[in-house]
Amino acid sequence: MEDGAEALVRFLAGRRSAVVLSGAGLSTESGIPDYRGVTGRLRPSVPMTFQDFTADEANRRRYWARSHLGWRAITQARPNTGHLAVTRLMRSGLVSGVITQNVDGLHSAAGAPETIDLHGRLDRVVCLDCGDRSARARLDERLAHANPGFRDITAATNADGDAELPAARTADFRIVACEACRVGTLKPDVVFFGENVPAERVQRCYDLVDPSFALLVLGSSLTVMSGLRFARRAARQGTPVAIVNQGPTRGDALAALRLDLPLGQTLTALADRFGA
Repeated sequence: MEDGAEALVRFLAGRRSAVVLSGAGLSTESGIPDYRGVTGRLRPSVPMTFQDFTADEANRRRYWARSHLGWRAITQARPNTGHLAVTRLMRSGLVSGVITQNVDGLHSAAGAPETIDLHGRLDRVVCLDCGDRSARARLDERLAHANPGFRDITAATNADGDAELPAARTADFRIVACEACRVGTLKPDVVFFGENVPAERVQRCYDLVDPSFALLVLGSSLTVMSGLRFARRAARQGTPVAIVNQGPTRGDALAALRLDLPLGQTLTALADRFGA
């Protein structure tokens, strides 16, 4: 751990600021499982796509039933020492901004002043018909009222708050319509597989990465292009990339520094070294 923190100190020393790109591995110490890291497990089934969600009400029932249960794991999660260390580094000026692939909102909960939620946030809901956005907590109350006793079911939860349930347990789940327009289809305000990250949000990320002096990838396998593109962009521009992740990543060949270490202790030690 000491050697890892020292390597990061040497990597960042003399560079005015870095941008953080974080993934699910940063939230495992908050009790939210990863998909591909050493503490995680791959899903037994393919995640629902945007096309599946919008095409069939049965698919929406299945999604909301599983998400209704998994939402508890997200609401109970608290920022861990890794999130807090990133906030310390931001307040010291060493980190200029955070791009997170996570939908759990834990960077914001840790007080990070500049966070771009690349894939959206699970604590918000959007109506696909009228565009109204509302709080997930309100939807949770409505789903609980429509499905009494359902929240008592125990199920394992994935990194995006999706619980694992057999189809037989979701077939009779009752979904609810948008309260604003009364008829609209509700979707979590997150980017599904098969759905594009909004172009304006991607540009905001590039606007952070392009002038930065380093890119620090924390807890991401960079498997999906939505995150990998920023590491590739930085490398093309000659901006050094450091990756701290337990397990291999798709961007390892781009990294000037590659560390396989637990994030909480490593980032806390880094913040301590810089007096953040």
